Amino acid sequence: MRIRATVAAVSGALALSAFAVPAAHAATAAPNVTFSNVKVNGGKAITLGATSTVEVKATYTVTHPTTVSMSNVLTGPVLYRGTSAKDADTQVVSDAPGTCTTVNSTTVNCSATITLPAAELYNSDAGTWKQGALAVDKKTEAEKWQSDLGTLPVRRAAKLTADAAPEPVKKGKTLTVTGKLSRANWEDGKYHGYTGQAVKLQFRKAGTSTYTTLKTVTTDSTGNLRTTVTAGSDGYYRYSFAGTSTTSAVSAAGDYVDVQ
Repeated sequence: MRIRATVAAVSGALALSAFAVPAAHAATAAPNVTFSNVKVNGGKAITLGATSTVEVKATYTVTHPTTVSMSNVLTGPVLYRGTSAKDADTQVVSDAPGTCTTVNSTTVNCSATITLPAAELYNSDAGTWKQGALAVDKKTEAEKWQSDLGTLPVRRAAKLTADAAPEPVKKGKTLTVTGKLSRANWEDGKYHGYTGQAVKLQFRKAGTSTYTTLKTVTTDSTGNLRTTVTAGSDGYYRYSFAGTSTTSAVSAAGDYVDVQ
């Protein structure tokens, strides 16, 4: 997958620090450390626009025997899709080894940064990713990969519009509310209509702060929305999309209608 190019670039940049390891060293004993408490982006979903690159913070804990000096070990978090962090088809390693603070003789708390570029992803990469971690011995360049340290949603960004007409309108007359739901296409760097999706039409009366759902409308073959309502009072109309496992939730800006 295309993200492999990013991993190769990251590994190459870190090679001098021994964070990237040549295959020839695979037989050397790996660092005797264990990762836990991995949290990428504070546990919140990562949303990527059509051409965006997102940089997020990751924190994690490393436990080790007293015989292991962490000054000789480089560590970092990994995001991946597949069965293991090491062999994943889609994989992103932290930009640089983590910065760690000693808790006690066998524990350190660390933080690092992971950069995820939309340009290196396929649309099919949207969904649930797994969290893992990597440790490298500075002297021997031996690696330890640890998998299944949690999950994190990675989603395609969505956009949504709403337009109510005519404006102004007489009370009791028909309003037509149109809009469009689109989402990021990571493969061509554009936004395209999201078809067959349930979207709520909502109304907020002037002078209040809460939207109420009036009905649910389904996007057509190009992501467009169109429905009618009866004008009752001044207020704001908007469409709201709850999102899916691959696409972010989004609400359109409210369109104010003056009812006379």
